[in-house]
Amino acid sequence: MCACGTACGTAWAAAGGAGWAAWAACAAWTACGDCGAAGEGAAPGGTAPVAWRANGTPWPSVRTLIARPCVEFGSTGAVGAVGAATDVLAAHLDHDVPPGAETRRRLAAAGARAVPDGTTLTVGVYEDVPDVPRRTLVLGGARSGKSVEAERRLESFPDVLYVATGGTRGGDTEWAERVAAHRERRPGSWRTVETCDLVPLLGERGAPLLIDCLSLWLTDAMDAVGAWDDAEWSGGGEKALRARVGELAEAVRTTRRTVVAVSNEVGSGIVPATASGRRYRDELGRLNAAVAAECETVLLTVAGQALTLRG
Repeated sequence: MCACGTACGTAWAAAGGAGWAAWAACAAWTACGDCGAAGEGAAPGGTAPVAWRANGTPWPSVRTLIARPCVEFGSTGAVGAVGAATDVLAAHLDHDVPPGAETRRRLAAAGARAVPDGTTLTVGVYEDVPDVPRRTLVLGGARSGKSVEAERRLESFPDVLYVATGGTRGGDTEWAERVAAHRERRPGSWRTVETCDLVPLLGERGAPLLIDCLSLWLTDAMDAVGAWDDAEWSGGGEKALRARVGELAEAVRTTRRTVVAVSNEVGSGIVPATASGRRYRDELGRLNAAVAAECETVLLTVAGQALTLRG
């Protein structure tokens, strides 16, 4: 029950949001098990309200409880209902969200937090929530969950430009299925561009970028410099590739956009049987190290779990 006696989150959802205005305007409220403020219990029906103030400005320091913390937070941000100073609390987290430290980590990535049952919250008191990192690199092996983790890092943003470096690969049904699965997961408000020309995008101002993935960018770059041919490689291809990687790393360092990049970690498996395979493995390791050096946060995903290497 809210400290001032208005309806809790569950009652608000059941009533279609009728009690929300009084709740949001409270001087304080107490988190309770009924409204699931500690992250326990199934999400109720309905969606988060977006008309927070009659004058259209965001609440400067008001607690907001939402059914789906990232997707709904993105939608409220899109209409200006949530500002940079808004303290966002997650409630009614469903059973797909793991408890404890992992939940706190995911919420912090979206600029949100959860509090234990019984916590009394006072409007206007500043709470220190970690900023979303400007640059993040997510590494992982095949089917490790790296793309899912990268999408989680940005799903609270209403507008994201998804940069697909793999192209369409006409006639490859397996690849088409992978692309379709990725698109199905992403919020409908995100835009997609298919390109390996990353440096200009990083140099522009605009929406956050999700680059998936650097591994395929490297394949394209190695194709362009003739890296698969030993004579071309030794005759200038190696130097040309180093220049391209350096240019990309510089663009990541100087970008003004929020960026999450995905790349494969292939150096921990078997040694490739071919010289070109070994060359690609080595160059991808160098590329990953160069980009990681410019990122505030670096993650390694293993079996669907994200391990923090930096940040």
